[in-house]
Amino acid sequence: MALFRIITNKLPETPILPSSCVIARMISAETTDLKAVLQAKIPAEQERVKAFKKDYGGTKLGDVTVDMMYGGMRGIKGLICDTSVLDPDEGIRFRGLSIPECQKVLPKAAGGAEPLPEGLFWLLITGDVPTPGQVKAISKEWANRAELPAHVVTLLNNMPAKVHPMSQFSSAITALNSESKFAKAYSEGVHKSKYWESVYEDTMDLIAKLPVVAATIYRNSYRDGKGIGAIDTNKDWSANFTQMLGYDNPEFTELMRLYLTIHSDHEGGNVSAHTVHLVGSALSDPYLSFAAGMNGLAGPLHGLANQEVLVWLQKLRQQIGEDATEEQLKEFIWKTLKSGQVVPGYGHAVLRKTDPRYTCQREFALKHLPDDKLFRLVSNVYKVVPPILTELGKVKNPWPNVDAHSGVLLQYYGMKEMNYYTVLFGVSRALGVLAQLVWSRALGFPIERPKSFSTDILVKQLKK
Repeated sequence: MALFRIITNKLPETPILPSSCVIARMISAETTDLKAVLQAKIPAEQERVKAFKKDYGGTKLGDVTVDMMYGGMRGIKGLICDTSVLDPDEGIRFRGLSIPECQKVLPKAAGGAEPLPEGLFWLLITGDVPTPGQVKAISKEWANRAELPAHVVTLLNNMPAKVHPMSQFSSAITALNSESKFAKAYSEGVHKSKYWESVYEDTMDLIAKLPVVAATIYRNSYRDGKGIGAIDTNKDWSANFTQMLGYDNPEFTELMRLYLTIHSDHEGGNVSAHTVHLVGSALSDPYLSFAAGMNGLAGPLHGLANQEVLVWLQKLRQQIGEDATEEQLKEFIWKTLKSGQVVPGYGHAVLRKTDPRYTCQREFALKHLPDDKLFRLVSNVYKVVPPILTELGKVKNPWPNVDAHSGVLLQYYGMKEMNYYTVLFGVSRALGVLAQLVWSRALGFPIERPKSFSTDILVKQLKK
């Protein structure tokens, strides 16, 4: 009814009704109700995609090579992701906006300099830059949805300390599917055109609860296990999260706002995003879909890489010291490469320049911790590694990615527990992959089912 009143109040007196696009724009500018904004946008986008498929459905976008088939489908054009696109030279763009642009235009906390993740989520799910009032409404709504059901609290509190934080995280998310509104609606026979509505509700509930899950894991695994305290409905999502973790440094809260924003989305082909999309295409509910994505994020070639960077840096410090000369660094790096290992945190499947997510974290460090020894070591490695990898000639991208820097910042503010870092990554990644999932159901994307071949059949076909 609220949406109906908003629309009818905006209709002109003439009998010519505004288009759905016009209505969507009017609603976007007036309401703090994110679901109403999304509900107004979906019909126009459905029609746009339908018309595009009708006109260009048979158009080919390129050829698939045998190397692509054996190489993890690297570079194959086969997915739609409207929330973000990764450009090899520019880096990530969220709904067309670069990270520096997001830092400039997205609303910030009072006295803060970094964008609020709530604002990025609004941008990802609507395509619009939100107003401060709209972002504040999301903060309050997530705070009101944050409470965990008793059985999930019991599950987390009974987890043995030796269970990896990511395993705890995935288990709790899976157990939360008892609360799925989508699963309930589907079992009651909801029409497929309405799937997105309950997926949206699950998305809002899950994002709201993730900091509580993550903070409980942190307290149980690394602190005294005492309660995380009450959610403050007047605080933003990141501020509540850092308070629950037990940190009261305003700079750390600012770091968390930046961290949760820049790790949120990286188009649709990375392991965690693709897994959520794939599992969701089977109409598994958002909880099960996201839990599957987190199991992928836990891998050392994906979200666990930030931990590997710190392990490598610690080894470097132990062997040649924090104040190593440039020549000593070069020698250590060549030794690493000649032993068949990689320099963790360098290179990327798509990017061909320094990852903008690395750059904005470096800028944060230059502002808040310019004299930190570990940061200075990372800066010196940044000077040395790219020329060596270029000289090696086997690396398409010799530049640092996001993982090369994030752990250093967390270490500085006292979060030394490296096994936990991927949980933080997971909390952030929810913003992007769940926004994608809402739109996948809104646009009626089918179950994903690519065609595979055996090597024998492929050889026979190519010989012909």
